[in-house]
Amino acid sequence: MRSTSEMIRRKRDGGELDREEIRAFLAGVVSRSVPDYQTAAMLMAIYFRGMAEEELAEFTAAMIDSGDRLDITTPTPKVDKHSTGGVGDKVSICLAPLVAACGVTVPMMSGRGLGHTGGTLDKLESIPGFRTSLSPAEFAATVRSCGAVIAGQSERIVPADKILYALRDTTATVASIPLISSSIMSKKLAEGLDALVLDIKVGSGAFMETVDRARELARSMARIGESHGTRVRAYLTRMDQPLGFEVGNANEIEEAITLLRGKGPPDLLQLVKVLGSAMLAEAGIEDGPTRLENAIQSGSGLARLERLIEAQGGDPSVVEQPDTLPRAAHSRRLRADREGYVVSIQAKEIGLAAMGLGAGRQTVDDAIDHSAGITLSAKVGDAVSYGDLLATLRFNASRNVETAAARVAAAFRIEAVAPHPWPLILDEIG
Repeated sequence: MRSTSEMIRRKRDGGELDREEIRAFLAGVVSRSVPDYQTAAMLMAIYFRGMAEEELAEFTAAMIDSGDRLDITTPTPKVDKHSTGGVGDKVSICLAPLVAACGVTVPMMSGRGLGHTGGTLDKLESIPGFRTSLSPAEFAATVRSCGAVIAGQSERIVPADKILYALRDTTATVASIPLISSSIMSKKLAEGLDALVLDIKVGSGAFMETVDRARELARSMARIGESHGTRVRAYLTRMDQPLGFEVGNANEIEEAITLLRGKGPPDLLQLVKVLGSAMLAEAGIEDGPTRLENAIQSGSGLARLERLIEAQGGDPSVVEQPDTLPRAAHSRRLRADREGYVVSIQAKEIGLAAMGLGAGRQTVDDAIDHSAGITLSAKVGDAVSYGDLLATLRFNASRNVETAAARVAAAFRIEAVAPHPWPLILDEIG
């Protein structure tokens, strides 16, 4: 067995690590017998040299085995969905209850926002009392009682990932496809899934800014799933403007509820139906769009969300009374300074503006203001006249409002000629 320094050297020089070396290294990471400086050196070596397909599969397996697996036995197939993160992405909050209402078990392990992208857990914590931190037993019990759960990663689920991710964030090695793939897939495979649907965001508001890079990531995760006996289907979806009209936390919960009432924005509804239909198909259920639409029109998806909120300690009355969600004390309206068509809205700038208002965090320790956020009144392709409302900023603290307002104003590009329609779904893999 090579020493840790020898393993780092081998990977630095383009070599492959074998199963025993990978497991010894990650065991040392978790036990802290491998110091952070050596772990950081290995991450940098992987960042530059990558990992072979079999090597990455072994690395992911060792990540999973660094902790506990969830033990969830259900009579229906277990299918989850993962998004690589975007602006205004409240899909999971709509999707999990809808797919569960159609007869599929959805054990959804979600994350928090960082930087310009929002996090599902932060949004759900807008609901008074909602618990996103569940023990493995509570996670399994909620799945069995509701057919779905949306919670965070517990301390004993893939502990190696928590350590590696913290170091990746501080060593500029986040944007490594092998490290992204193993991080995401280790957590998902620990759920004991039958299938996984991936939403790989592409564009100015995504971590993957090109289709080629996104496609490479999707294929990497699909190969890992295949090596572990889990079916993976991936969609590349456009993230050049925010999804829906709301960006923030409490306001995104309200928009998700609006969609489940049959009145959601068209782009959000389209994505929910595409991803939901894929999840149903992976569970052997056909005619997904019709089934999902029926779950919306009958109210069964909304009722399932209400059950999930109550099971996780939240106040279920927000489903019928969303105006009880946190509300910001102040607002500021931004209006068009010319006539024309909205040809682009820079999603990243909208996300950064929302973060500046308090809706996001720059570090994992920052507090979230769940009432802060931005409401868009125009989307790409809309015709606007001088003075028409483009967006409304919602905030409590006024110190960053001018900066946020300038970001939002600059994010909107208005021209005389209407843009060509943008496809929301760019590709399907798997």
